[in-house]
Amino acid sequence: MLSPKPVILSCAAGHLTEPERAFFAEIKPFGFILFGRNIIDPTQLKKLCVDLRDAAGWHCPILIDQEGGRVRRMRPPEWQDYPSMKAIGDLDDKDRLIATIRGISDDLNGVGIDVDCAPVLDVLFEKTHEAIGDRAFSHDPAIVGALGVLACECFINEGITPVIKHMPGQGRSVLDSHHDLPVVDANIHDLNSMDFEPFREVIRQPFAHKVWGMVSHIVYSAIDQDHPATMSAKVTDLIRNDLQFNGLLVSDDLGMNALAAYGSPADRVVKTLEAGLDIALYCAGHLNEMQEIAKACPPLREESLKRFNASRVRGTAAA
Repeated sequence: MLSPKPVILSCAAGHLTEPERAFFAEIKPFGFILFGRNIIDPTQLKKLCVDLRDAAGWHCPILIDQEGGRVRRMRPPEWQDYPSMKAIGDLDDKDRLIATIRGISDDLNGVGIDVDCAPVLDVLFEKTHEAIGDRAFSHDPAIVGALGVLACECFINEGITPVIKHMPGQGRSVLDSHHDLPVVDANIHDLNSMDFEPFREVIRQPFAHKVWGMVSHIVYSAIDQDHPATMSAKVTDLIRNDLQFNGLLVSDDLGMNALAAYGSPADRVVKTLEAGLDIALYCAGHLNEMQEIAKACPPLREESLKRFNASRVRGTAAA
């Protein structure tokens, strides 16, 4: 039985080096995530996806951030341009959303990518940091929830696994977690009525088991004032039991400076998994750091494997 490491990794460029190939073959990561540095054109990208899966030894998930708007790794002229989610949300334009998700899905299916880190379900506030900005649908949680449901359903129908983010809601953050650790001081009533509601709307759907969730690097002082969500057993408990999400939970990128006080990338991976998340995400693609992560990484938990297999939109199960 295959037992991949519970970590999603990356590579440094648009092709695998022999040391990367040997390393991935040895440790068998859970999956990979791709960035602009990995992408040249459709032919190259399709080959890279094949090579990554060959190295891992199984048809593992390959992720990308292809949201539309400014956050998109596959760009023109090789691929289509798509509107931001706020441009769609401002008009509550469901037809445009469906066309956008179908177009993005066609692009991903064409090269072998099967997981999109989208849609963003953060609710916009007056002081939401521009790091979220037009990536989010709306200031209205009902619009965010309804469009989020539609986006997820479209992705799944097109054979792509959606990843709702940034759980349990990053809209109140006035800092960019790429650079700093945000602290949200809203009380639990306000979080429940606004921030959590779009995630709940997706979780209520019959397809929710096919959706993954990405957890933010934010301290929610009303839940756990001592740890960011990715490293908080209390936040994981809230997501599992209060929001009732039983899908696969993945961390945001553990290389972000929000976690500067939490040790090396390997230390962060261990803390994230100990807090109850299923999969840790490390995006930088530095081989030396990935080697340290592999040494520290515990085995994939049986319940995480079950969640993954239940979510599988296409491809083989991991067991």
